[in-house]
Amino acid sequence: MSTSTSWVNGATLYQVYPRSFADTNNDGVGDLKGVLSKLDYIKSLGVDGVWLSPFFTSPMRDFGYDVADYCNVDPLFGTLAAFDALVIAAHDHGLKLMIDQVYSHTSDQHSWFRESRHNTENSKSDWYVWADPKPDGSPPNNWLSVFGGPAWSWDASRRQYYLHNFLSEQPDLNFHQADVQDAILKVARFWLDRGVDGFRLDVINYCFHDAELRNNPPSAHAHGSRPYFYQRHIYNRSRPEALTFAARLRALTANYSDRALLGEVFSDAPLERARDYCAGDDRLHTAYSFHFLNAPRLDAALIQEAVEASAESSLTWSFSNHDVPRAVTRWGAQFDRATQNSFAKLLIALLTAMRGAIIFYQGDELGLPQAELNFEDLQDPEAKRFWPETLGRDGARTPFPWRRDDPNAGFSGSKPWLPVDRRHTAMAADTQENDTASVLSFARQAIANRQKNPRLRAGGIRVAHQSETIISIERTNAAGATRCIFNLGETAQDISALAIGRRTFAHHCEEKDGSVALKAFGVAFFDDDH
Repeated sequence: MSTSTSWVNGATLYQVYPRSFADTNNDGVGDLKGVLSKLDYIKSLGVDGVWLSPFFTSPMRDFGYDVADYCNVDPLFGTLAAFDALVIAAHDHGLKLMIDQVYSHTSDQHSWFRESRHNTENSKSDWYVWADPKPDGSPPNNWLSVFGGPAWSWDASRRQYYLHNFLSEQPDLNFHQADVQDAILKVARFWLDRGVDGFRLDVINYCFHDAELRNNPPSAHAHGSRPYFYQRHIYNRSRPEALTFAARLRALTANYSDRALLGEVFSDAPLERARDYCAGDDRLHTAYSFHFLNAPRLDAALIQEAVEASAESSLTWSFSNHDVPRAVTRWGAQFDRATQNSFAKLLIALLTAMRGAIIFYQGDELGLPQAELNFEDLQDPEAKRFWPETLGRDGARTPFPWRRDDPNAGFSGSKPWLPVDRRHTAMAADTQENDTASVLSFARQAIANRQKNPRLRAGGIRVAHQSETIISIERTNAAGATRCIFNLGETAQDISALAIGRRTFAHHCEEKDGSVALKAFGVAFFDDDH
């Protein structure tokens, strides 16, 4: 267990997907000046900082997660000067600024790859993962891409295959080469020197591959519409060498004042792998997995597993992000709008009760459902590839609804890159702003409740009670306990036996004749101070 502290431990973060947040130059795509213009709003939520998704130079085949220049801003989003202004403004607002870093792969348009693919003898020939074909011309092994098909593409120039765990336009860097690691650390220094407060490290457990290129074994739990999930990915991700590189990153940040490393870990053993990456004081400060993000339903058992994992590890939690369908739809598509609003409030409160850092994705605070898009409106290559078997990622990336009485929801003065869902327009921020019963109002109250309670930010954690529909999470410190009780069901539940101390925060909670009941998706926090 890590004994060191960082600003990110216990922090509340707000993820901004800049393409869809606010557009100031009316080209239909959000930009850095747009983020700067909305810092007052972000600050009003009560969060500690912002995680900013990629804004780097990119051909946008994966919308910025295919980086062509690690140390520059794509013109779509602005300039380095605009980024520097954003850093200063965020700090003036008392907000930390954490940026994405995509280290496991680059764009095929990156100068490194262009040189590497030229021949087998240039200075960067081994900076990517190249391999000869089998005697029959087929790829060197059975590894599969997350986005479908083999994880290998043929390059006619080198007459070899190159590895790409994602799109073929996203070749994997060869971290077995010391020069690659050194180059990536130089990139990290570039942004640390510009004043960022830390990095969210995209799929950090993909940074190394098995040097012997051994075949992945089949999975005993094959599922879904993607061949990728029919393998156990023990050779193309989560290799032990990646932990050594994490230690190098940690040592680098130690040269700066209070910088944080937050790792994204994508694994079929999500909680175990996430704990690996933040174990001890020489790895990442915290890590998050897809334990909640990929879960098909929310139940007490799922929550208990997360609570137990976080009791001894510095983990981070979120229910939605730019890569998965929004939680309100993923777990509550069957509910009507009013019920979804109550469910959204439960999710917000539940997240504030978790130990470790927590992340709200833009729109969570409004209770937004997954946007509905026609096939012809899709932009995401993953969504197109697996349509209609999955909801895709575009539905979580549509423009943020700022204003109700605007055809583009106040996001842009021209046609947005993705359509605005009219259900979102009805839930716009300006509509909810002065409504004390709104999801936005509740989100601010829930975050404020966490921020003022040291037990919720940094206390111990355990499950005090669990049934089919009720879970009680207890957060403790030397001064006492805070019990957070949640009704995960659609019928009222008596919680009189669980209620302790003074009620400090609640939703759909009723007290009558000495009994305490939670209505559908009700929430109640009680403080019991010594």
